[in-house]
Amino acid sequence: MGKDWDKEPIDKESLNIRTSCPESTTATLTDVFILSSDNKGKNFSGKDGKSTRRDGKDFRRDERPAAPKKQYYKDPVEVDEGELGGLVIGRNAVRELLKSGRAVDKLLVSRGDREGSIVMLVAQAIERGIPVVEVDRAKLDGMAGMSQHQGIIAMAAEKEYCSVEDIIAIARERGEAPLIVISDGITDPYNLGSLIRCAEGVGAHGLIIPKRRASGLTPLVSKSSAGAIEHLAVAKVSNIAQTIEELKEQNIWVYAAEAGGQAYYETDFTGGCAIVFGSEGEGVSQLVKQRSDVIVSIPMYGHVNSFNVSTAAAVILAEVSKQHRS
Repeated sequence: MGKDWDKEPIDKESLNIRTSCPESTTATLTDVFILSSDNKGKNFSGKDGKSTRRDGKDFRRDERPAAPKKQYYKDPVEVDEGELGGLVIGRNAVRELLKSGRAVDKLLVSRGDREGSIVMLVAQAIERGIPVVEVDRAKLDGMAGMSQHQGIIAMAAEKEYCSVEDIIAIARERGEAPLIVISDGITDPYNLGSLIRCAEGVGAHGLIIPKRRASGLTPLVSKSSAGAIEHLAVAKVSNIAQTIEELKEQNIWVYAAEAGGQAYYETDFTGGCAIVFGSEGEGVSQLVKQRSDVIVSIPMYGHVNSFNVSTAAAVILAEVSKQHRS
């Protein structure tokens, strides 16, 4: 691999950082993407033009087996009133939405036996990799209001998603070291919108979000971003841990923002990097922390032990951006 945005390897033992996962862990991959590696002529190493990063050949990771993907999920689906603008209700409307190729965050179907065209619509959604979630009919009734939902509602995205390769290409076109933000299971649309605003404001090249158990690009997320969503590339992936491994193969270092790590202002963020921010309650997942290169934290000196995720993102990303431009 060996891109020019490399830097010296970090002493993992002194930082007490885990960079591998248990042998029993299996990552699920339902989307396959190929990250570009044809930028040998670009120099992302810094102002002196010399590479200060690790040799990519010394950090190759083992391949991981892919587990069979699940087709149905029975998670509780909480829908804020501000998200209802992105709903497509009824079988005919959903059929046309799927035909159009427009991005769809998830398909909600009534729990129980299904018949007729709804079976075909569910099959089409699964084929496209769209999460299909079974919910009580009462939930659909409340979301549809006076409309006849016929047992199916789609949640369409406010913006078309791109690929991780597209985000890296944006950095390459600008002649900059990649700066990527990763959302690990953020479910609150207000927090995701604020994170998008922070990422765009510091000049990040893109945001990566998971397909399942997280907020998508809903109308409420768009509103919370204060328009920043229109200027930031967003990729949706099936497995964050797997995506991290792919980024590391591109010699992009991955930093997880979580308690118990080294102070963010003492961390070297120069070179290509991706910063992971976790969900509101659980933080960064254990597997993602294990796959990350470095754990970084914001020292807390008051009575509270953490910041809101969007506040923490603003603090850390400002430091990352400063180092990338100094």
